[in-house]
Amino acid sequence: MRRKLRGRVRLTNNDRWFFIQLYRWFPSILQVLTIIRPETLVRWHRAGFRRYWRRKSCPRGGRPQIDTELRALIRQMSIDNSLWGSPRIHGELLKLGFEVAQSSVAKYMVKRRGPPSQGWRTFLRNHAPDIAAMDLFVVPTIGFDLLYAFVIIRLDRRDLVWINITRNPTAEWVARQITEAFPWHEAPKYLVRDRDRIYGGLVTR
Repeated sequence: MRRKLRGRVRLTNNDRWFFIQLYRWFPSILQVLTIIRPETLVRWHRAGFRRYWRRKSCPRGGRPQIDTELRALIRQMSIDNSLWGSPRIHGELLKLGFEVAQSSVAKYMVKRRGPPSQGWRTFLRNHAPDIAAMDLFVVPTIGFDLLYAFVIIRLDRRDLVWINITRNPTAEWVARQITEAFPWHEAPKYLVRDRDRIYGGLVTR
């Protein structure tokens, strides 16, 4: 090709596309290129990506964009009227003649952040001395009988406060175990349990 052509080699778009696809399939082609410089091929490749994403980013119709002044008005109304939600601000804007959707109003309102809520881990760390946990689980015996073990543990030091076993657990039995495990001056402030139906109103009381 260099012997037949004089001067610079003129490549068409199809030729460029061919080299780009070859580079994508075999990146090592950069080491053996002699017709064009490797930097030129990489530049073509990047330019193709830019054109592709520019075409993908073009607006394809749909809802028209909101003017900057209207967005500023929505933000100002949400700041001046802290008790107004998006339905109220949307209604006021409709009265003023602004055609805007309520979802757009909610999008451009000022997001208010309340005080951060206390997480479960923080709650346990702050109140661990006042928390105990209880659970009732099944223990199979060597004679294929089922025993129900009731355990109460304090969370601050993982102390085993109480353990007892029965064949027929009832709400009355569980309530009696709680009262025996904690004398009145040692009762925890919080008692964690699961959603077992045995913990009824009698246990809570």
